[in-house]
Amino acid sequence: MNTEKQKVLVIGANGSTGKYISKMLHSSSTYHPVAMIRKDSQAKYFEKKGIETVLGDLQEDFEPAFKGISKVIFAAGSGGSTGPEKTLAVDQDGAIKSVDLAKKHKIEKFVLLSSMGAGEPEDFKDSDMYDYLLAKHNADDHLIKSDLNYAIVRPGSLTNDEATGKIEAAVKLSKRGKIARADVAQTLVDVLDSKIASVISFEILEGEDKIKDALKKLQP
Repeated sequence: MNTEKQKVLVIGANGSTGKYISKMLHSSSTYHPVAMIRKDSQAKYFEKKGIETVLGDLQEDFEPAFKGISKVIFAAGSGGSTGPEKTLAVDQDGAIKSVDLAKKHKIEKFVLLSSMGAGEPEDFKDSDMYDYLLAKHNADDHLIKSDLNYAIVRPGSLTNDEATGKIEAAVKLSKRGKIARADVAQTLVDVLDSKIASVISFEILEGEDKIKDALKKLQP
């Protein structure tokens, strides 16, 4: 039996959600995280935890980061508060380049952290979040058309609350709300499994179902 762990590239590993993801993967018996960081100074945090790092900048050539990688979690994001240029560079162009590289390197599954509202950005045309949601929408659409096995996770407003281990999930939720970053991170890790939430985009909020149970309800 092959017990070798699958290498998972975590893009956006140095962000708040990315750090949760990296730690969860590190404690997994299935996965080996590779945290993609933009500069050497960010490596210390991960090295202390025994997590492998690789240098890669979404605005430069980061193809070497994909060497030996089985699956990808894209958790990078501008949050929509850094101006339209940065939003385009990270949330749209960076994600699109990542998808193209994943396809080139025959990645088994690509998990993309998106945002609630990215499915219909035109509904937010008069909002400060429009550019951000449009960039997310374009990245999501590119992944959907890529022929990769994927899961697109669209959470509500992210909080730094303690993890609950419970969510509400559906292809489309008829409400808005919040969710803890730690629970988002756990959802992203859980859907790495090719048998769970594959070729699907869905929304999540804090809820009453255990994460794995909520994800099972998404299956056709």
